[in-house]
Amino acid sequence: MIDVQEKLKEIGPYVEMPDDDMLVCRCEEVTKGEIRKAVHEGIFTIEEMRRYLRSGMGLCQGQTCGKLVKGIMAGELKVPPTEIAPASSRAPMRPIEMEILAEDGGVAHE
Repeated sequence: MIDVQEKLKEIGPYVEMPDDDMLVCRCEEVTKGEIRKAVHEGIFTIEEMRRYLRSGMGLCQGQTCGKLVKGIMAGELKVPPTEIAPASSRAPMRPIEMEILAEDGGVAHE
């Protein structure tokens, strides 16, 4: 388990970079700077990052931005990307109308 305070001391303070406004996760509109800042606030895993900024939670489920987010986090944490554990995979969820559920349960509405 990572000691958050020790890791924060090790990586140092957040310093803005010229490309921090670069969009990394297009689905959730998360920038490189937001990811970098989150790491300096104690977000050290992909799973935490998904919950904190929603990167990788959009329609593509991280297929577009996953490697970029992992690389940015690894750079800030000063570790190889292989040391960043992947997020758990889940089936994509979409809203569904109650009428469809009712019909699926054998109750037909006309």
